[in-house]
Amino acid sequence: MAAESREIPKMDTWKYYDITHRDLDIMNPVSSAALDGIVALLDLPRGAAVLDIGCGKAEFLVRLAEKYGIAGTGVDISPFCIRDARDRARRRVPGAALTFVEADGAAFPVSPDSLDLASCFGASWIFKGHRGTLRALARRVRAGGLVLVAEPFWRRPPDPAHLAAESMSATDFESHAGNVAAGIAEGLTPLFATATAEVDWDRYEGLQWNAAERYAQEHPEDPDVPELLKRTRQSRDNFLRWGRDTFGDGIYLFRK
Repeated sequence: MAAESREIPKMDTWKYYDITHRDLDIMNPVSSAALDGIVALLDLPRGAAVLDIGCGKAEFLVRLAEKYGIAGTGVDISPFCIRDARDRARRRVPGAALTFVEADGAAFPVSPDSLDLASCFGASWIFKGHRGTLRALARRVRAGGLVLVAEPFWRRPPDPAHLAAESMSATDFESHAGNVAAGIAEGLTPLFATATAEVDWDRYEGLQWNAAERYAQEHPEDPDVPELLKRTRQSRDNFLRWGRDTFGDGIYLFRK
């Protein structure tokens, strides 16, 4: 009992996500086929200037480079993600005009009206929410350019116990329609919106549980293992009890 009650040391946030997302090429609840559909829909010119904030392992940018030969920049605050992004680009698109920067995306300098596409998948916290993300990305794209975001939404009003368990507020997210309306309010034209399928949420969540449990078995000496398992198992329980039925994840494409 004493061991169970001891204080668990604080684990590095980016190490935590590196471990839990090890089996995920796309660090969001979106399938490979759905991402391919988005890439095709963009219909970018060759050499298009693209910025992806919170780029993760750069699967999106690499696919754009494969299809369109873009000039892309990926920004992520996680050193693990930037390491993986550079490795992925070297393996898949050697010689492509891709640059990866370890930095806070909110502070990354970009000239206004200079991009063909600005994107942010599931990292709207960088710009203090969905509306702030749309506004920040829109400033960076040229007239007629594209803004692409992935953002959670409420499928139904959240249970107060769910909000308490996740330290969230009901105002943290909108409905699916509300996410589109936010773009319209920012002067953007909606071109496409889609919601993640439940099976993709299940895969995204389940592969994180699997990776954490496997890491704990393989690295029992790591002092971060207790917190890794505590956080992952709590996230698992919250997802199964509330999140799977309450949360959705949308992908939204707008034109400036």
